[in-house]
Amino acid sequence: MKKILNILKKYKKNIETFISYFLVILSILLFIFYIASSSSSDFKLYLILDDYGKLIFQGFLNTIIISFLVLIGSSILGFLFYLMSISKIRFFSSYLKAFTNVFTEIIYGTPLLVLIVVSAFVIGPAFGIYQRDLFGVLALIIYMSPYVKNVFKAAFSTISKEQYMAMDLFGFTSYQKYRYLIIPQVIRALMPPMMNNFSLIIKGSALLYVLSFNELYYTIIIAQSKTFAFVEGYLLMWALYLIITIPLSQLTKILEKRWSNL
Repeated sequence: MKKILNILKKYKKNIETFISYFLVILSILLFIFYIASSSSSDFKLYLILDDYGKLIFQGFLNTIIISFLVLIGSSILGFLFYLMSISKIRFFSSYLKAFTNVFTEIIYGTPLLVLIVVSAFVIGPAFGIYQRDLFGVLALIIYMSPYVKNVFKAAFSTISKEQYMAMDLFGFTSYQKYRYLIIPQVIRALMPPMMNNFSLIIKGSALLYVLSFNELYYTIIIAQSKTFAFVEGYLLMWALYLIITIPLSQLTKILEKRWSNL
């Protein structure tokens, strides 16, 4: 009995945390059950899954794939904007910095939905290009790039001037500086906010439905319009987005906790 009490005492905090999270999750599930039962007298999720399960799964995969491509594209473009913002090229540095600042303010002041619509229905046709899906994805990349630029700025700012002085003092070559000190520290600082950006991109990709893009939100809307299972569809959509975003959020916390001790 003493051993059991000692074990319980030792893991008291973990047990309390587990019970607290269990009760919270149970409360949320009961809340969802109440919504489902009160909104629909006959909850029939199979109406959507039986006939449109493959379509929804394809939309689910497309959401992840497109979000990953947008993350890569925005990372490249965001890094270019970061380089432009710190440029010291003679005669061009002022223009590059001004362009970056103006572009950033324009993006900050533009809702994502507006940018997607303008890109697909105005900018694309102005150049004789009517591939709306392509311009929708490009709009997502452009929208995220200023935020990624700030992530790079914060990551590189973690390397102090003293570290650069020490590298010069010990005669490090440019390769050695980046290979052994700069890149490892920058990657460590980049990963958590990049994971957060990935989660934001996944949620933002739902706005591509206005272009009839075959992503998760759009496929659910199609299934709802055919089966009239609106409550079931919205709850399924909510659950599928959480299946993607919650693991990303937890992974971000794990990375932050692990690397903060390095």
